[in-house]
Amino acid sequence: MDKRFWGILIAVIIVLGGIYFLTGNKSAGSNSSTTSPSNHIEGLGKDKVTLVEYGDYECPYCETYYPVVKQVAAEYNQQIFFQFRNLPLTQIHVNAFAAARATEAASLQGKYWQMHDALYQDQAEWVNSNAPESFFVTLAQQLGLNVTKFKTDFSGAQVDNTINADISAFDHTNQTEATPSFFLDGKFVQPQPTVASFQQIINAAIAQKTGTKS
Repeated sequence: MDKRFWGILIAVIIVLGGIYFLTGNKSAGSNSSTTSPSNHIEGLGKDKVTLVEYGDYECPYCETYYPVVKQVAAEYNQQIFFQFRNLPLTQIHVNAFAAARATEAASLQGKYWQMHDALYQDQAEWVNSNAPESFFVTLAQQLGLNVTKFKTDFSGAQVDNTINADISAFDHTNQTEATPSFFLDGKFVQPQPTVASFQQIINAAIAQKTGTKS
């Protein structure tokens, strides 16, 4: 075989290798998630202070904090933003991810906070269930949701991607995975489950942000 044959053969191999490399990279890229974390926010935030909770709907500690956090969010509604993000601890709470799905599915019909509240208020009714989905569907009916759409969204990739994006966002905080975890203007804080404890740290953040005394 002459040198021209070998030159052509090598050129073909290079071209085919380049095509494989490009298509291979394209396939890998298509599997990467581009979903943003959830953005469920209450409050007007006129003082530009944001309190973020990473929570687990099955977590008993989150349920203990829930009425306190709700009161605090209402009290500071004008001054701060309150945001909730998903952090289901699936290793110890088998229904936590499904509950997060229920809230994200409800959010697609504009009823996120209503489902969020209902899950904590009725936690004892579904937390040990072998089929929590049926309870979530009942809640969806009670909230006036389109149940067919709710079921479809509950089982769909969109809600899973949002929950996983929240988990990834928490991983980037470099904090130990525990619920509830609170961040005030991006800083990890550990308030006790009392209104007074939250008031102390929020007032200090507002004072720092606005230059006024707490």
